[in-house]
Amino acid sequence: MKGHIYRRGCICKKKRCTCGATWTIVLDVGTDPKTGKRKQKSKGGFNTKQEAELAANTLVHELNKGTYIEESVETFKNFTKEWLNIYVKANNVKPGTIRVRQHEIGKLMPYFSQIKLKNINRKMYQSALDDLKDRGYADNTLDGIHRTGRMIFRKALELESIKKDPTEFIYLKKDKKTVTDFELEQEVPKYLEKEELALFLDTAKHNGLDMDYLMFLILSYTGVRVGELVSLKWNDIDFTNQSISITKTYYNPVSNIKKYQLVSPKTKKSYRKIIVDQDVINELKKHKTVQNNIKMRYRDTYHEEGFIFASSDYHPGYPIYVKKVLLRMKRILKRAGLNEKLTPHSLRHTHTSLLAEAKVSLEQIMDRLGHSDDHTTKNIYLHVTKELKKDASQKFGLLMRSLQK
Repeated sequence: MKGHIYRRGCICKKKRCTCGATWTIVLDVGTDPKTGKRKQKSKGGFNTKQEAELAANTLVHELNKGTYIEESVETFKNFTKEWLNIYVKANNVKPGTIRVRQHEIGKLMPYFSQIKLKNINRKMYQSALDDLKDRGYADNTLDGIHRTGRMIFRKALELESIKKDPTEFIYLKKDKKTVTDFELEQEVPKYLEKEELALFLDTAKHNGLDMDYLMFLILSYTGVRVGELVSLKWNDIDFTNQSISITKTYYNPVSNIKKYQLVSPKTKKSYRKIIVDQDVINELKKHKTVQNNIKMRYRDTYHEEGFIFASSDYHPGYPIYVKKVLLRMKRILKRAGLNEKLTPHSLRHTHTSLLAEAKVSLEQIMDRLGHSDDHTTKNIYLHVTKELKKDASQKFGLLMRSLQK
């Protein structure tokens, strides 16, 4: 294999070098596919000829074995732009996820921005994560930053832009958990008891504004997320088989009612069909009649995209904001004298608790909610079923005592 070793920049005329010039190797590494000319690899900075010869032999070995990689000279900043494009196309990610990834990349930029990707080593990457932790970032935030960093460098390794993945064998500093922390992890989130839910829905029915009762009836009876609710269209409703199909969710980062986006649900498991009660179907039919009258009134300006929960005055036909559901719920909770800190997501927890009380299995509840795994749902389920088991035990005790009299 053609190549040579020499002292780069040596100005000594003598056989023995005294100017401190280092050794450089130059080897042929193949042919340029564009020009057909030979490609050469040059590497310098070796203090002795023996070091240079060892490096040359290693390179020759890699070339002979077919394991040689021409590492990229691209900076971290430039490569992350390339990675993000690949990531978005390959995973069909939602706009919200893209923003999260951009935010996490931004946290790594102060450490690596203008450094060549190939020069970032394990020690540098570990130091960056340690510094972020020392600056007060939470464990979950740090997990996200590291997850994104790992994806970036693994893709660089896959593309043969680097030889080693600096994120391999990295550890994250974690906060030491106290007894209180463990107790908080097991804490069951707030939700409405069945009597409170009945009061809440009755208040929505008799004192709510337009669409309030239907909105909260569906949230309570299905456990759908509020973004899934406001993106529902009439073609998602199967009136014959009494089901609602969840295929999308609402996204509007600029808070402009006309610039909404419909994106894929949270996870693959979130695509689901939910069987609903006849009461829900009846209320949907009533609402459709009311909405048809509104369409006639605004026939020239109505945004006809089939949304169930559509604005009826300001920009008629456009889906309502998620925040509007939150504000409407707060108003009804206040009127009913219930906990005003509850949110539409609390109705999802309420649905979980009532299903558990009805002795529906955890697996079925997860399927209905569109979860593959969820710590909060499990906590609620275990809390409710524990109370049921306690009640069963008390009933058994009463039975046995009555027999012993």
